[in-house]
Amino acid sequence: MRLLIKPLCFMKPSVFLTGSSGFVGSYLQNALENKFQFETYKRGEIPIISAELVIHLAGLAHDMKKTNNESAYFDVNLGLTKLIFDAFLASVDAKVFIFISSVKAVADSLKDILTEEQIPAPETAYGKSKLEAERYLLSQALPVNKRLYILRPSVIYGPNVKGNLALLKKFVSSGLPWPLAAFQNRRSYCSIQNLTFVIQQLYTQSLVPSGIYNVVDNEPLSTNELICIMAIATGKKVRLWTIPKWVIVGISKIGDIVKIPFNSERLDKLTESFEVSNKKLLDAIGIPLPVETREGLLKI
Repeated sequence: MRLLIKPLCFMKPSVFLTGSSGFVGSYLQNALENKFQFETYKRGEIPIISAELVIHLAGLAHDMKKTNNESAYFDVNLGLTKLIFDAFLASVDAKVFIFISSVKAVADSLKDILTEEQIPAPETAYGKSKLEAERYLLSQALPVNKRLYILRPSVIYGPNVKGNLALLKKFVSSGLPWPLAAFQNRRSYCSIQNLTFVIQQLYTQSLVPSGIYNVVDNEPLSTNELICIMAIATGKKVRLWTIPKWVIVGISKIGDIVKIPFNSERLDKLTESFEVSNKKLLDAIGIPLPVETREGLLKI
C-alpha cells in the first residue's frame, strides 16, 4: 500500500501597506513579493487590519513648489497615521507597526551629525506634521505583544527615483558642467534596498526594542562626489565648474523673486550638509547594511 505524502504549504506572512503606489511602496512590493503577501490600503477606506505587519508609507511629501497649505500636511501625515495606528492597536493579528517618518521631523538644517537624541525643531509644515505623527504614536499605550518602529530615512534613492536626485541625473545626462563645485558639503543618503532590508530585520528580529531609528547608508557623500558618480554611470565626462559662491548666491536670490528653476531653497537642498548617524540602528539589528552608497548609486 503506497503512502501519499503531500508537501506542506507555508503561508507567507501578510503585510498591510499604505502608500503602495508610491516610489517606496512600489519597490517594496516588487522586492518582497516572494516573502510576503500584501494587503494594500486605499485612501478613504476604513482600515480593518488582519495582517501581522503594518507598513505605513502614505503621506504628503515635501512640496518644493509650495502648492500645499499647512493644514493639508497635518490632515494626511498626522490624521491618516492616527487612523491606521488605531486600527493596528485594535487588531488581534497585527504585531509590528512600521511608520516611515523622515529626518525632516527633527531638523531642516544641521550643524552637527544628526542622532536620535537630538531635540526636534522642524521648520516646515511637512516636518512638523511628521513630528506630530511620531508623537501621537509614542503617546499611545502599546500592548506587550506589539512592536512600534518609527524610521527616519534621509533622501531615499533607487530605481525610478524622483525629486532632486532625478533632476540631478537629468542634468548630468545632458553633459552640462556642474556649476556648484565651489560648495563643499556632506550628505547622508538612504538606499531603498537598505530601507527594505531594515524593514525585514525589524519584522523578524523580535528582540529589537520599539522606538525611533535613523535609516541611512554608512557613507555620506558630497554633492560633487554624487555628480561624479552619476557622470561615470551615464558615460559622461565629469565636468565641475568652481564659480565663486557669491555669484551663485546672487542668482539664487533672483530666483526667489522671478520664476526660474533655481532659487535659494533649491541651492540649499543641493549644497547644504546633512549628515545622519545610523549607529543606533546598526547596534540594534546587529547586521551590516547590504548596500554602500557609491555601489547603490552606480547601480541605478
